[in-house]
Amino acid sequence: MFNVYFFENKNPLLSQFLKRVPAVGEALTIKGRKGTVSTVTNIDEKNFHVQVILENVNKSKVTTVDNSKKKRR
Repeated sequence: MFNVYFFENKNPLLSQFLKRVPAVGEALTIKGRKGTVSTVTNIDEKNFHVQVILENVNKSKVTTVDNSKKKRR
C-alpha cells in the first residue's frame, strides 16, 4: 500500500492510500474532473507525489433577457 499525493501545479488536490501508483500518461478522474498524470516522484518507499494536468471546465454563459421590449400595461 502506498500514500499517493496528487498535485496540480503546486496545489494539493487529493491524498489517497492506494495499492498501486498511477503511471505517467494514465487518465484519472479527481473530484469529478478529468486529467492525466504528467510526472510521478518517489519520496520514500511508500510516499509518492503525482503531478496531474486537469482539463479546463467550460462553463456555459448565462444570457440575460432584455425586459425593455415587453409590453407594459
